[in-house]
Amino acid sequence: MKRVVVGLSGGVDSSVAAYLLMEQGYEVIGLFMKNWHDEAVTISNECPWLEDSNDALLVAEKLGIPFQTVDLSEQYKERIVDYMFNEYEKGRTPNPDVLCNREIKFDVFMKIALSLGADYVATGHYCRKATIEVDGKEVHQLLAGADGNKDQSYFLCQLSQEQLAKALFPIGELKKPEVREIAAKMELITAEKKDSQGLCFIGKVRLPKFLQQQLQPKEGVIFEVGADAQTYAEATPQFGSVKEQLAFEAKNIDYKPEMGKVVGKHQGAHYYTIGQRKGLNVGGTKEPLFIIATDVETNSIYTGQGQNHPGLFRKALFIQENEIHWVREDLMITDGETMDVMVRIRYRQPLQKARLHKFDNGMYISFEEAQSAITEGQFAAWYHGDELIGSGVIS
Repeated sequence: MKRVVVGLSGGVDSSVAAYLLMEQGYEVIGLFMKNWHDEAVTISNECPWLEDSNDALLVAEKLGIPFQTVDLSEQYKERIVDYMFNEYEKGRTPNPDVLCNREIKFDVFMKIALSLGADYVATGHYCRKATIEVDGKEVHQLLAGADGNKDQSYFLCQLSQEQLAKALFPIGELKKPEVREIAAKMELITAEKKDSQGLCFIGKVRLPKFLQQQLQPKEGVIFEVGADAQTYAEATPQFGSVKEQLAFEAKNIDYKPEMGKVVGKHQGAHYYTIGQRKGLNVGGTKEPLFIIATDVETNSIYTGQGQNHPGLFRKALFIQENEIHWVREDLMITDGETMDVMVRIRYRQPLQKARLHKFDNGMYISFEEAQSAITEGQFAAWYHGDELIGSGVIS
């Protein structure tokens, strides 16, 4: 009998995952990951980890499976929290959920599971895994979840073949309402529990608040740049090569104060991200202001009116060589090669038609349609059909 360790998070998805594995005849062990110690920063009375671990315990008891809690807060601090601060300080916007899967759930946690004699680790993610043979070798495919509305393959875009080999996603074939239905039928306490809002680890922490305790606030200026600014009207130069053109299309505009007018003040450019609309507290514009650029060096924020402002859109992005990751290593392209794919640059974004262009120093992704708010530090993931084949950090 194969043994599976399920990461029971105290939510409905992982509860049902555990139940389904039992139905399929696995020996199931439930493990709850405790990831965050500092009680001071959680929003009071909003289900901190204690309530979640208690729900996980009750589910395990109901299903009659062994249960234990593992404290991973040390590894979290090193691998996730510190990464977040470093990224924010550099003016990039991190994605802790993607990293959490690569570094914690399918690494630290997986090693604990394997040390308990597990054959597999299962989670409540809405995605699927398939295994095919390529040149006589087993290759694992990471596929979108059957519930198009809930597909979470994007969050697993950094997993490796070794990690996928040991992973199971029992609810990947189901839709969310079906999952809740099973939980209700089994009288699991989590059946009605509402979904948690990402940030895989800090309980329910308000991000800026949690950041403010670590990143020192410093007052800076908010500029508004008109849609008719000179920089958007400049003629496209003649390019000597495709690479030059891609570099041009992927490049961020270097905004200067004289390009805009001062419309307000902020408490630190590193708290803000491209495309963000809320939290600026600048009124009196015809259309809402969107952030088109932040400059952590000068501590300035540049904004534009409306979601169609030209400063929000770019046709291409670049990924540095050491930040390219292929889930399907056998499909990797090399210098000078291209590949047509579908891409998303954030969770839940509909897939976009694009082409990968590989060069010696990294890879460009050029989009058929210009993309809004391409954000440094976030992950771009590329797909063939419903299979996620690779990803990388937008640079």
